[in-house]
Amino acid sequence: MRGEVLLIMTVLLMGTVTHIRGGSDECQARSFGQSSVVCQCNATYCDSVGHVIVPPVGNFLSFLSSRAGARLQRKQDQVQKTSTGAALRITLVPTEKYQHVKGFGGAMTDAAAMNILSLSTRAQDQLLRQYFSPEGIEYNVVRVPMASCDFSTRLYTYADSPEDYSLLNFSLPEEDTRMKIPLLQRAQTLSARPLSLFASAWSAPAWLKTNGELVGKGSLKGKPGGKEHKTWAQYYIRFLEEYEKHNLSFWGLTTGNEPTAGEMTNYSFQALGFTPKLQRDWIATDLGPALRSSPYAKTRLMILDDNRLLLPYWAKVVLSDIHAAQYVHGIGVHWYLDQLFPAKITLTATHDLYPEYFILGTEACPGWNSIDRGVRLGSWERAEEYAHDIIEDLNNYVTGWTDWNLALDLSGGPNWAKNFVDSPIIVDHSKDAFYKQPTFYIMAHFSKFLWEGSQRIGVSVSDHTSLESSAFIRPDGSVVLIILNRSNAEVRFEVWDQTLGFLPASAPPQSIITLLWATS
Repeated sequence: MRGEVLLIMTVLLMGTVTHIRGGSDECQARSFGQSSVVCQCNATYCDSVGHVIVPPVGNFLSFLSSRAGARLQRKQDQVQKTSTGAALRITLVPTEKYQHVKGFGGAMTDAAAMNILSLSTRAQDQLLRQYFSPEGIEYNVVRVPMASCDFSTRLYTYADSPEDYSLLNFSLPEEDTRMKIPLLQRAQTLSARPLSLFASAWSAPAWLKTNGELVGKGSLKGKPGGKEHKTWAQYYIRFLEEYEKHNLSFWGLTTGNEPTAGEMTNYSFQALGFTPKLQRDWIATDLGPALRSSPYAKTRLMILDDNRLLLPYWAKVVLSDIHAAQYVHGIGVHWYLDQLFPAKITLTATHDLYPEYFILGTEACPGWNSIDRGVRLGSWERAEEYAHDIIEDLNNYVTGWTDWNLALDLSGGPNWAKNFVDSPIIVDHSKDAFYKQPTFYIMAHFSKFLWEGSQRIGVSVSDHTSLESSAFIRPDGSVVLIILNRSNAEVRFEVWDQTLGFLPASAPPQSIITLLWATS
């Protein structure tokens, strides 16, 4: 541990590029003056966690990332038959079974696509492999904006011709056909399993809206069942049809990004306002029937797609209505302001009321707050915020977690509204390079190991601890335990698997560890 600290101090003070041992390749660490480092990649070199094979029974793997500079540092150790005598014991309770995992991923926005395509072809492939390939962190969920959002360079929808209620002029622009779609196809080719795409719309065409604009406070004209509401529902079907022509199918749809933005505030970028009652009636009368009568009846429909502070109220309004509820499969939540609204009274309360509907994290990014805006290359504090929020969400019935932009530039864009934020990968196109942020590795500690279908199980601790944890049994029967230490002290502990024995482990200061082992 002391060696790690000395190494990171050297990197931070000298601003040099240093190799830090990670997975199958070393991290080419680079400091930008923040609390930790980024790993620099280019067309010919990038660190990689590589393939992970479950060790034989009686052994376990650990993967460590830390503020001190470790990046998915791999170690194999043996399970012991007797207690290690550690003061803290973490006991698995496999009889306590909770939700199944859907997966983890990020969003292919216009900005993300532009940044990826600004690199050379070989560097593009390198970046996509980092996210989607078996050698990378194996994202399996991708959010796709329907038309423009703030992370576009212009305002547009797919049907901007006024009064086109039959959507005869509906068409995909170059942002889709030449950028997002080819990259999604390449990502799918790299992935060992089918990607679960889900789409979210930011705004209806201006001519369908009360304010006649894509931005600002405005909702659909008319009422549910009217021509504007039915046209907006058919817009979703047309989107799915056009992407299907490119051999891309969608696992899910949300009812619209942040519906409160266009309802309650004069939003500075694209928005479409819905109250929960209006969303309920639009689903029951227009969107639900349109999907069910289309070839896309099995597409999962998620309500809300907004901050969890709106739960459980929003879910109660929509899902207590049998006409709307029959078309809904899940609830999408964003992470903004999570620290102000406890997970138990929002997420768990919603699950307890409506256990048959999944909850999925659909958007998150650091650097969105005006107090701490934009890119921070090497920020460990932002990585810890991610890890804490993901573990808290998982421990309160969330089935997966979707980051925002897959890649941004050094300014945190492009973004026409200048709403710059941060991303797990930052592209420096002038150097044909990209930087993997600490948040990239945080995502890896979940996405790489928690396969779709993994089930959360119970965990108990022998004493009060600063450690945060979540445990899962994967479809192949192996166990994953994720441990976050946000404290400034090393914490030694043992894990008790009652079928095998005791796993000795230690969490360095400000670190995250993923443990993996086979059961008997």
